[in-house]
Amino acid sequence: MGDQTFELIKKVTELQGTSGFEHAVRQYMKEEMTPLVDRVEQDGLGGIFGIKQSENTGAPKLMIAAHMDEVGFMIGAITEKGLFKVVPLGGWNPYVVSAQRFTLQTSKGNYPVVSSSIPPHLLKGKTASAPSVENILFDAGFESRDEAMEYGVRPGDTIVPQVETIKMANGKTILGKAWDNRYGVAVVLEALKAVQGEHLPNTLIAGANVQEEVGLRGTKGAVTKFDPDVFMAVDCSPANDIAGGPDAYGKLGEGFLLRIQDPGMILSKEMRDFLLDTAETHNIPYQYFISKGGTDAGAAHQMNHGIPSAVIGVCARYIHTHQTLFNIEDYEAAREMVIQVIKSLDKSTLETLRNH
Repeated sequence: MGDQTFELIKKVTELQGTSGFEHAVRQYMKEEMTPLVDRVEQDGLGGIFGIKQSENTGAPKLMIAAHMDEVGFMIGAITEKGLFKVVPLGGWNPYVVSAQRFTLQTSKGNYPVVSSSIPPHLLKGKTASAPSVENILFDAGFESRDEAMEYGVRPGDTIVPQVETIKMANGKTILGKAWDNRYGVAVVLEALKAVQGEHLPNTLIAGANVQEEVGLRGTKGAVTKFDPDVFMAVDCSPANDIAGGPDAYGKLGEGFLLRIQDPGMILSKEMRDFLLDTAETHNIPYQYFISKGGTDAGAAHQMNHGIPSAVIGVCARYIHTHQTLFNIEDYEAAREMVIQVIKSLDKSTLETLRNH
């Protein structure tokens, strides 16, 4: 792992942007993509993509799509004591929410906030029950609702995890938040740099959607706007290499994820064969993956007249929490795979993908 790659990963994972409030991530992507592409365009919901126009007549349009948003919370109400009731933005296990640091984003500025928890001293003699996110209050240290509102806090403001990204002892694993899906943001930017000076056999549309974590919403506007011939999601999935058995899907260090099925999409035989041939030709390590959750490809492949779609993924432990653990070698495999797909997907490939 080069220093530049780690610094990019650290930068994009420490950016804060939950669903519908991806402003900081979008601005960073715009600044980084602009010198690498012919033009940058934004869809109506806020997804942003760099377009690299092919010189080939009839070149297919290839969309490589990350998503910018991470899981977080929105303030639903402010209590009389100045604490916040929230609604989740994305899927949270309630057991990992309490006693964590967050950033409260308001129109007057950002403030530190902590999710509440009950000390064991106050639990003595009480029957413990499973927490629910709706019952966890968030505390910014305000003394009253009026004081919170004086500082600009309003219902609809967002609360996002606050975490530093670090290398682990062996140098191969990294710990931080939002690898789902700042992995995709990082891989898009590095892939664009890798093909910056090349003449491609496709018109490349590479960037990131908004609001994936709340129902694959952003990709629908982006796909309608850019009308790609082929769609590739780049997204992160949960590793199951701790509690899962030897046949469990998603193992750190075994390569990128070749997703063959999830509740929203079945990978076509033609697309699977294309991806396998690309990976094996370039000696890129991969692992098959079946998921219980979906990606933007699940929405994209049903749109327009039907779009050949796939996911080039990575796995990570403890996703949708403050602390996600992932392997840099998996990222490097995925990055190489994305680059090789960009370099090779031409008109002939598209005809094969459509030949059901």
